[in-house]
Amino acid sequence: MIDQTTLAYVNLYAVLGALADLTSLDPRAQALLKGKKPTRLGIAVKGGPAATLVFEEQRCRLEEGVGQCHIKLAFSSPQRFNGMIAGTVTPIPRKGWTRIFFLTRTFTRLTDRLTQLLRAKPEDLEDPDFLALSTHLMLGVVGEAVAQIANHDPIGMFSASNIVDGQIALAIHDGPAVTVECRDHRLTCRKEPAETPRAVMEFESCRLAHQLFDGQVNAVACIGSAQIRMRGMISMLDNLNRILDRVGLYLA
Repeated sequence: MIDQTTLAYVNLYAVLGALADLTSLDPRAQALLKGKKPTRLGIAVKGGPAATLVFEEQRCRLEEGVGQCHIKLAFSSPQRFNGMIAGTVTPIPRKGWTRIFFLTRTFTRLTDRLTQLLRAKPEDLEDPDFLALSTHLMLGVVGEAVAQIANHDPIGMFSASNIVDGQIALAIHDGPAVTVECRDHRLTCRKEPAETPRAVMEFESCRLAHQLFDGQVNAVACIGSAQIRMRGMISMLDNLNRILDRVGLYLA
C-alpha cells in the first residue's frame, strides 16, 4: 500500500520541511533557536531524497543537496530514514559531532513542537490560536505531500499523468492557502496563494479543514453541503482528490 521511497520524500519535504513554516509562524519555535549559531543539518537517503535544513536567525529553510552541511545524517535505505521519523531508528551522524547538542536538544525540541501541532490533542484544538496554527501547518504538509506522492508513488504518478499544466489552489476561506502546480505531469507545491489557478478547492473554515485532514469528516459529504467549494477545471480536482486519498495513507 505504501512505497517506502515515496514515504522518505514525504517525510523529508512535507514533514521535516514544515519546520520552515513552524519557525516563521510560532514564537515558541523561534525561541528555541534564539542565540543559536547558524547550523546546516544535511539528510541523505540512499536511493531517495537528499536535502539540508538550514537554521539561522530563528528561522529554518530547506535546500536541495547536502554539500554544505555542518551535520550530516546518512541513511542506508528509505526504510532506515522512515524509521527515524517513526522513532524506531536512532541516527548516527556521519559528520558534525561537535554540534551534536544541536541535534539532540534544539532539533529534537523543534520536532517535538511540530508533532504537538500536527498531531494535536482534541483539547488543544479548543484554543482558536492553536487551531489556526495547527491547520496552517497541516495545509502546507498536505500540499507538499501531494506533490511528492504525485512524483514518486506509482498510483499517484498515474493520477498526475492525467493532470494538465496549471495551478490548483488549496485554500481555507479567509485563511492560509497553498498552490499545487503541474508542469509536464510533475507537481510542485508553493506555500502561497495561487496567482492564476485553473482549479480551486476551498474549505469553509480552519476547523473543517482540520477535521478533513484528520479523517473525521467525509469529503464527498462536505462537497455536497458546500462546506468544500470547488470550481474551475474539475478534471484537475478529480485527479488531485485521488492523490489526496493517498496522502492519508502516507501521513497516518
